[in-house]
Amino acid sequence: MRDQFAGACPEMTMLADHIRTFALVLVRSVDNAEQLTAWIARTRAADLPFLHSFATGLDRDRAALTLPHHNGRTEGVNCKIKLLKRQRDGRAGHPLLRQLILLN
Repeated sequence: MRDQFAGACPEMTMLADHIRTFALVLVRSVDNAEQLTAWIARTRAADLPFLHSFATGLDRDRAALTLPHHNGRTEGVNCKIKLLKRQRDGRAGHPLLRQLILLN
């Protein structure tokens, strides 16, 4: 079935190849920055205009895929605090919120 699509629409084959190679960039490695730069260049050179905006966005947010640092733990704590705040809305002031945060 995939071969039928590829024969009918060569853009589908190019799209599948770009997606497959992008998945390899998502695996952490030492040369992620070079792989990402090469992928963005190949994508911009391809005749796939709907991927051009995606490549531009990736180029702007390059650090998310190339640096080993992330703010996941901080965002998790923020999410938990917001959940606790929503749970106590209308019941008490900041002392109860502080107590809930310390207990969780």
